[in-house]
Amino acid sequence: MSQNTAAAARGAETAPENASVDPSHQRRWWILMVISLAQLMGVLDGTIVNIALPSAQRDLGFSDADRQWVVTAYALAFGSLLLLGGRVADLVGRKVTFLVGLTGFAAASMLGGAANGFGMLVIARAIQGVFAALLAPSALSLLMTTFTDPRERAKAFTVAGSVAGAGGAIGLILGGVLTEYLDWRWTMYVNVVFAVVTFVGGAALLHRTPRDRSSKLDIPGTLLVSAGLFCLVYGFSNAETHGWGSAMTWGMLAAGAVLVALFVWRQSRTAYPLLPLRVLLDRNRGASFAALFVSGAGMFGVFLFLTYYLQQGLGYSALKTGFAFLPMIVASSSASAVANNVVVPRIGPKPVVPLGMAIAAAGLVWMTTLDLNSGYVTEVLPQLMLVGVGLGTVIAPAMSLATSGVAAADAGAASAAVNTVQQVGGSIGVSLLSTMASDAVTGYLSGRNPKDPGVLAQAGLEGYSTAYWWSAAIFVIGLGVTALLYRRGVPQQDENAAPVVHM
Repeated sequence: MSQNTAAAARGAETAPENASVDPSHQRRWWILMVISLAQLMGVLDGTIVNIALPSAQRDLGFSDADRQWVVTAYALAFGSLLLLGGRVADLVGRKVTFLVGLTGFAAASMLGGAANGFGMLVIARAIQGVFAALLAPSALSLLMTTFTDPRERAKAFTVAGSVAGAGGAIGLILGGVLTEYLDWRWTMYVNVVFAVVTFVGGAALLHRTPRDRSSKLDIPGTLLVSAGLFCLVYGFSNAETHGWGSAMTWGMLAAGAVLVALFVWRQSRTAYPLLPLRVLLDRNRGASFAALFVSGAGMFGVFLFLTYYLQQGLGYSALKTGFAFLPMIVASSSASAVANNVVVPRIGPKPVVPLGMAIAAAGLVWMTTLDLNSGYVTEVLPQLMLVGVGLGTVIAPAMSLATSGVAAADAGAASAAVNTVQQVGGSIGVSLLSTMASDAVTGYLSGRNPKDPGVLAQAGLEGYSTAYWWSAAIFVIGLGVTALLYRRGVPQQDENAAPVVHM
């Protein structure tokens, strides 16, 4: 489910097939283990925190309106700085960037585990996102330069991708175990263990690569896109606490739109763009980026609100909640394999991705029927499976087509853009859905006794149901956009194109 390293190979832009062999080549399979462990740490962090969030909220005493920032702070920092992270790896060297990213991520995790309040936790999550944006592209760039034989490289990316894919499921269970038998803080501290082992291996095995002095940093572009994305997400988040009539809400949204537009203008004119616009102009790739934005928004919302429903509505423990999500992970993985490897190569993406959007939307609409007496096997599991099938049918083909067919020089930018779009989609989705859910809770409590536990429980259900409706609406919009944009027929494969990075 998580694609934290799905396509973050921004640093791979400077690693063409004929790149000089890295002196670490003889230790390449050990290096693969080190990098895979780093990837696993990043993927775990996504699902493990969601499972622990209700416990953290009770312990630190922050409000439902604030809880979204624990998820959004990480996703926003990671997504908005990922393109920059690849450039930094080019400028200072991949080994240095990799080790600094590990160190910073571990330090931020220690800070988050020791958080004595909401503000400290959110700051720690944002710092995690900053260093993850440094770590992810350097890790994949190291794979590109260490494995120079195309066949070995394919095996390496398959292994790393499998580890990352399994990380989502592992995170659900590990998050439940740590939260239930130790403390939610250990879902942060566990990253330190991974980081220390990975740092020792990386320091011993990796060879320091020379700086790429031909690569320059587009500082104005970096500032524009980072500020623009922050304004957009903050605007949606502000609506939850200050309403849609707030001047601050619309001011931030307008500022974000203007800054992103200026970023696009800048990318069309600078000699060293963070995101070459030619990457986005192909219809199939444009449709794929739209699909990933939509799936990010819907997926993050489902995980957040369903976690709260299971723990607060049905009284599940953190561990039981982790196991409850596993069938969704299995359904998504199975649908991904079938859609990407069997169906799309035969009939193309135009009917497949929109169908996945429709399936996910149907599952979410079905979720609106859940109540405080719903049984897991008969009333929760079917919806979870349906949403999982829909997400898998959308995400795998969209990721493949978003990075397929680009020139070698654009491979890193295209890969980084995939992750950026999904992370920012998740940030905006969580903010928007949290706002709508909060409005629904406030509306239900109006004229009722807010101290009555039964009333509060039903108000929570109203909020969750509203979030599912809006999430379904997002997928319906995605259905329409992808049905219009995708070309008919099977995509043509360019044998000379850059390798597709699936993580």
